[in-house]
Amino acid sequence: MTTLIINNKKFELDLQGHETLLEVLRDHLGMTGTKTACEEAECGACTVIINGKAVLSCITLACDVEGEEITTIEGLADGDNLHLIQQAFLDKGAVQCGFCIPGMILSSKALLDTNLKPTKEEIIYALDGHICRCSGYQKIIEAVEHAGELINKSKE
Repeated sequence: MTTLIINNKKFELDLQGHETLLEVLRDHLGMTGTKTACEEAECGACTVIINGKAVLSCITLACDVEGEEITTIEGLADGDNLHLIQQAFLDKGAVQCGFCIPGMILSSKALLDTNLKPTKEEIIYALDGHICRCSGYQKIIEAVEHAGELINKSKE
């Protein structure tokens, strides 16, 4: 048995040992917010947060993250209340088809958890490797900046 802690919940899973975290999230647990795309660590759609760091779940074996703190896009909102980063992406029109957005939001969260006022260059670096085929990245960068402002205001 493998114990995974995902979005603050424990899951006991009988795994073979070769399953990626992406496969486990989607196929075993029905958490489809983490997207399957390239499966070669090239696009960022499968990004999750493990122990505060943005990680590509398509190349991470589930058995290697046993007992680690895993956050998926499903773990951000509080019921019907969006996380401030999710709200910022909506506010700034940074969501087109939405396919790449969960991964970008999670990479943004990992950045903003350590730096609420990142420079444009730091945002670009944090989102490096994420591919969005629908839009330019300017609105996404603006959304991350806005999210930092929203989070700062919420702490005052």
